[in-house]
Amino acid sequence: MADKKSGAGDNVVIKKYANRRLYNTATSAYVTLEDLARMVREGTEFVVFDAKTNEDLTRQILTQIIFEEESRGEALLPVQFLRQLIGYYGGHMQGVLPSYLEMSLDNFTRQQEQIRGQFSKAFGGAPGAGLMDEAVKRNMAMFAEAMKMWPGFGGVARQATPAQTPAPAAEEPGAPDPLEDMRRQMDEMRAQLDKLSKG
Repeated sequence: MADKKSGAGDNVVIKKYANRRLYNTATSAYVTLEDLARMVREGTEFVVFDAKTNEDLTRQILTQIIFEEESRGEALLPVQFLRQLIGYYGGHMQGVLPSYLEMSLDNFTRQQEQIRGQFSKAFGGAPGAGLMDEAVKRNMAMFAEAMKMWPGFGGVARQATPAQTPAPAAEEPGAPDPLEDMRRQMDEMRAQLDKLSKG
């Protein structure tokens, strides 16, 4: 892609002009916040400088991208998290929090990659492959059985039981779709967990 890094350790330089336009010096073209968001997702490192003062505006632009994503309905940050985050500004934890958040996100990303790698090894990396569907069905059956042991989830377990009683769908041609059943059960469990957490 043309807007990838120009060198091994180099970042793409974006210049911000007084008219608020952003200029990608690697492609010699104007870009939008949406273009920059795409570059982030693709792993392209970039820095943003004010074209006149040469001030580093990278943090400000990245924050604007988050604001844009959140305001168009792509909400990722829970309201309570935002409240807590604002509360840390000016406090004694302000110096520690950025590195803690960065470390937490790095760990989360590493765990996601490990899980993807394990799925690839176990199921050949083909999403929706028959093996994967079978594993999901078995896991849901075990999960439903485990839920019966916990009194707090009794209602969910009882609702899940009818879907678990019949023989596997492969043996009964007229049986309901097991994936649809699973989605319904997961929705019911989420609702139950929400109630418990609010309680």
